Amino acid sequence: MKLIIQIPCLNEEHTLPRTLADLPSSIPGIDEIEVLVIDDGSTDRTVEVARSLGVAHFVRFPRNRGLAAAFKAGLDASLRHGADVIVNTDGDNQYRGEDIPRLVAPILEGRADMVVGDRRVDSVAHFSPLKRRLQKLGSRVVRFFSRTGVTDTTSGFRAFSREAALRLNLVSEFTYTLETIIQAGHQRFAVADVPIRTNGKLRESRLFRSVSQYIRRSGVTILRIFMMYRPLQVFLMLGGATFAAGFGLGLRFLWFYWQGQGGGKVQSLVLAAALLVMGTVLGVMGLLADLIGANRKLLEDVLVRVKRLEAGAGAPPVETPRERPAQASAPGAAGDLARAGTAPIRSESA
Repeated sequence: MKLIIQIPCLNEEHTLPRTLADLPSSIPGIDEIEVLVIDDGSTDRTVEVARSLGVAHFVRFPRNRGLAAAFKAGLDASLRHGADVIVNTDGDNQYRGEDIPRLVAPILEGRADMVVGDRRVDSVAHFSPLKRRLQKLGSRVVRFFSRTGVTDTTSGFRAFSREAALRLNLVSEFTYTLETIIQAGHQRFAVADVPIRTNGKLRESRLFRSVSQYIRRSGVTILRIFMMYRPLQVFLMLGGATFAAGFGLGLRFLWFYWQGQGGGKVQSLVLAAALLVMGTVLGVMGLLADLIGANRKLLEDVLVRVKRLEAGAGAPPVETPRERPAQASAPGAAGDLARAGTAPIRSESA
């Protein structure tokens, strides 16, 4: 049984040593423990520091691509390196590494595919009262949309079984925390949460510049993922409300018409017709979206099979050394990426 602990990093040369020193060297039920650092375009000595401290694997982005992209690349690389269990933690030493055995226990016992660490936000000293209330409200919303019982949905300290990691397909460019829970719920993963502890804050969050930005982007992410997995429900609700409003206005016009006052209520008739048409269109869009959703599920199954083949063959991630000239195209997949202008990912092992 192999555990890989992945750590997305952006300029963490000062905090990463504490994070690495806190990781367990052995866990009952785990035969191997390795560490993977995802360098999300750091401009400091993050990679050099990690290498000097014995980190085994690296994924490197030439420029910053965001937390969601770093998390996804880490999952892919961990699978290719043969991970049976994957733990994600932060490079700022927010979470206590000694809680990792508690985090992976439900997976080792076969009770969960995905485990989220519950920080118990009321006990986190550096959280302001406003942040605590927003965290609780956000978690309540995510629980509703995901149909899970996860208490702390924004916690980045979480563990995944190999099967769960294979089936997760992230589309968000903001954060992975909300999307993975909603996906897990709608794909019927066994999701658990366990209480964990946190360390003192070493730096401010880099994920968002303000609370309003976080709320806005999180709301868009939740709605987008829910619509991806429940398009018929969403469009039928919108279409039904619109159709009902148009139907009500139509009845209102007929009432006045029967009373001999229909001449002054033509606006109601026009608006009713428009709403009835709009409601019907939304319903048809829901049916089409549901058909597209069925096709998406088939594509996801194909993608899982491809991931299994790649991971089983031990194929390394696409590697494009930094020193290679931009105009030089390697043969095969890496060359195709270079010709397409896609930002390369550098993967390496110590």
